[in-house]
Amino acid sequence: MMRATFGAVGLAALLALGPALAAGASPPKPQPAAAPAPPPQEPPPPYEPQLLRLAEVVGALAYLRDLCGASDGSEFRSKMEKLLASDGVTDSRRDLLAGAYNRGFRDYATTYRTCTPVADKVIARLLAETAHLAAEVAGRFGS
Repeated sequence: MMRATFGAVGLAALLALGPALAAGASPPKPQPAAAPAPPPQEPPPPYEPQLLRLAEVVGALAYLRDLCGASDGSEFRSKMEKLLASDGVTDSRRDLLAGAYNRGFRDYATTYRTCTPVADKVIARLLAETAHLAAEVAGRFGS
């Protein structure tokens, strides 16, 4: 009889402690898998500032040349596509270069609504700058 009482008391104790034991004895919750570390970013090329400026100037020329009746803005867009194909090897590089092109296009579209003598002077200056930038990049960093 004593044994039955001990069994009932033991069972009551286990039932009372059940939730506490169950909480402590439950298997650990699965941790979400850690996101894989992004691949290391390659450092930008040493000619990065010149290349970004070149992309920005090409965007400005694409807008201004069409605005002033030269109708060769598509040639500048084509040059930008070639630049993206040759140097936009990663998505982030392509985004950076395309952003510079778009910024140049948009900035001049905001400033110039019609072709003016000043716009013609800006075109001449930008054409000279593209020649200088292209020569600098090719001369200093080309193979």
